[in-house]
Amino acid sequence: MKKVLSFLLVLLVFSSCQKQISASDLSKINGYWEIEKVVFDDGNEKQYTINEVYDFFEVKDNKGFRKKVMPQLDGTFLVNDTYETIVIENRNGSYFINCSTDFAKWKEEIIKLNDKELVLRNPSKKEYHYKRAAAINLLSHGKKAQ
Repeated sequence: MKKVLSFLLVLLVFSSCQKQISASDLSKINGYWEIEKVVFDDGNEKQYTINEVYDFFEVKDNKGFRKKVMPQLDGTFLVNDTYETIVIENRNGSYFINCSTDFAKWKEEIIKLNDKELVLRNPSKKEYHYKRAAAINLLSHGKKAQ
């Protein structure tokens, strides 16, 4: 019994230490994000060491879009006309991204969001862990990409 209570106390301490996302944090979602790993509901993980595609978010007043972009060697991004319309909503202190295309609608919970990390959980309980991405520039001899 003591072991169970100790475990629950430790679990409570760790869960209460997690920083809650605030409305002011939502602007941090804007920009380029590179997926690092997916954590499945059974705890297994899939690591992504090389990404050919980044997610680009542009949100203002909790509305915007997410687009897949392909980084190029000269520091630019190749884009197409495909995108997801997104609306961010607060439900009981948790933030959700409502995504929609012409073909589907779904919701993702924002688990973590700061300047360097983004974690989203989809309805299948898969967690997508992203890191802030930067342009790749291998052709300009060290000059900064625009």
